[in-house]
Amino acid sequence: MKKYRLLMLTTLIISGCSICYELIISAVSSYLLGDSTLQYSVTIGLYMSAMGLGSFISKYMKKHLFDWFVLIEIGVGVMGGISALILFLANLYLDSYQIIMYGEIIVIGTFVGVEIPLLTRIIEGDAENLRITISSIFSFDYIGGLLGSIAFPLLLLPQLGYFATAFLTGSMNILAAILIVFKYSDRIRKPAIFKGVTVLLFAFMMWGVLFSGNISNYVEGGLYRDRVILSEQTQYQHIVLTRHKDDLRLFIDGNVQFCSLDEYRYHEALVHIPMSQAAKKDKVLILGGGDGMAVRELLKYEGTQITLVDLDPEMIRICSENKIIAGLNENSLKSDRLKIINDDAYRFLEENEEDYDVIIVDLPDPNNESLNKLYTNVFYRLCQNSLTGDGILAVQSTSPYYATKAFWCIGKTLESEGFFVKPYHLQVPAFGDWGFHLASRKELGDNYDITVETKYLSEDNVDALFSFGKDEIAEDVEINSLSKPVLIEYYSEAVRNWE
Repeated sequence: MKKYRLLMLTTLIISGCSICYELIISAVSSYLLGDSTLQYSVTIGLYMSAMGLGSFISKYMKKHLFDWFVLIEIGVGVMGGISALILFLANLYLDSYQIIMYGEIIVIGTFVGVEIPLLTRIIEGDAENLRITISSIFSFDYIGGLLGSIAFPLLLLPQLGYFATAFLTGSMNILAAILIVFKYSDRIRKPAIFKGVTVLLFAFMMWGVLFSGNISNYVEGGLYRDRVILSEQTQYQHIVLTRHKDDLRLFIDGNVQFCSLDEYRYHEALVHIPMSQAAKKDKVLILGGGDGMAVRELLKYEGTQITLVDLDPEMIRICSENKIIAGLNENSLKSDRLKIINDDAYRFLEENEEDYDVIIVDLPDPNNESLNKLYTNVFYRLCQNSLTGDGILAVQSTSPYYATKAFWCIGKTLESEGFFVKPYHLQVPAFGDWGFHLASRKELGDNYDITVETKYLSEDNVDALFSFGKDEIAEDVEINSLSKPVLIEYYSEAVRNWE
């Protein structure tokens, strides 16, 4: 067994890489298509099936096992290394993204399925004790899988992004091939050719890592209509800022968060409608809203103390330090009346012991499980526990026109927790028809006296916000809960219908 220690090390490497490829494909597909549950489920299921196919195929590799093993590592490394790039390009230039995605999963999974059976047979040929051989290989295999599953979300993706992570992971498979070729050259036919090919491919993968920023700029230039002026992958999300003349847009994971030309419409409706109903305005809590626009509107109320809870400290940093965004939010994130807490909104509410006069929920749309949790009945129950007796809650609620069922599901979920609820909406050119829900434990009034300076809201148009057309109403919706997240399906269905 001692002379095969290097092969055991490669088991650790290839296992970690295998997990990373699954996660890369799942994460990219979730980023591009949404519905992360579907993307991860399909990827894992198809990948495991393909591994079974690869394991079956390995029985036909009867001779020159070292040659086959090196070829498999080259195949996995190349396909895995360019996997993220292929998926992004397929999304840009082809109508059949899913076919490319499925094909990529099957090819990589099949290659990976060959690895362990082949490696076992190589070591088994000379090993004295098959029992020890099998247990050692699978021990290294499982440990490698654990390392890959931890490294991807905590280190690789936040620090490197999709492209560099894929290229670096691919280089590890090529490195495994290099180690085998140089260590066991006497067991390989034409080792000089293998040495040259593996070294060149390793250099190509490292080139991909080093120039991943340029590749990202090219791809994002196709993904986004306007020129990308900032692109950062944080621990939690991908933040992109684009600009065309005076039109500045902020995207999170591919979804537009605001357009500088009309964001004031959204934020005035989000903030001033609930503030006009609040008996007191001393303490306001914002959940989300890391761009600082809602804070800007709240600072118009003299004496109001604001607490902002946003998960991502990098979002706060970007919107505080970037001169263009800071100009839009009027440096609101540096106000001495603002307290910033970087925490998950759900966890914050669970631990919170303060009461707020107004809570404003300015979170991204519920397009995945982690966000869906922040639109459930339990979450709204937590919001209620953090409100004063006559406090006001306002929730951004997607579009009543484009995502009708999702919008009314949010309203029904709020009502299930004993809130009096009033839905309202307005036209935001960058988004279309966009909706909100106003909620309180007391019955809501009909007078909306806007006492601060605004660009859009006025006494003449505020009442129109509470009127809905027939094609914007859905009654056959269920309550969204942690155990039955129907909102994700309502939202995903709307996305599919409007793509």
